[in-house]
Amino acid sequence: MKFLDRLEEWLIATLMGAATLLIFVSVLHRYGSTVHWLNPYLRGINLAWAQELCIYMFIWMAKFGAAYGVRTGIHVGVDVLINRLSDAYRKKLIIFALLAGAGFTAVVGTLGATFVWEIGHTEQTSADMEVPMWLVYLAIPCGSYLMCFRFLQVCWNFIKTGKLPAHNHSHVEGVDDVAPIGVVQQ
Repeated sequence: MKFLDRLEEWLIATLMGAATLLIFVSVLHRYGSTVHWLNPYLRGINLAWAQELCIYMFIWMAKFGAAYGVRTGIHVGVDVLINRLSDAYRKKLIIFALLAGAGFTAVVGTLGATFVWEIGHTEQTSADMEVPMWLVYLAIPCGSYLMCFRFLQVCWNFIKTGKLPAHNHSHVEGVDDVAPIGVVQQ
């Protein structure tokens, strides 16, 4: 499971970093082309495909980020009513909600896989990069099935331990060992 967790995190971070870098280079290219002495050097570079690639990278990142959100408990949830219920009803409602999330994402993943299969038998390509569109739409079944797996994983852990993943908004990874300025660690 650790391998899948790290792969998920690595994929999200890589896509985010690459998209950010590509947008930065594209903006530098666009505005650098207006500078008289840089124009001859930049004129031969075509970055028309950069926006399309960034959109596709953000789609993949969002699908895998949603699965990451389920695993770590960072999705927004309204639990005011659930927290007022007795423990027995609360547990049943949480299990139902997690299984409903798994069911929904399984349906979306299956419909997405069917769509990818159908579009894979066409010659449809993207506008700028001219890659097969089935590669772009493959994010739907991959991300949805991973999210379904994460819902089932969280549900199983909740049944075993009674605990849901929780995200501490004040925690910054890698900074927990550092004492604030002026405070001596003991």
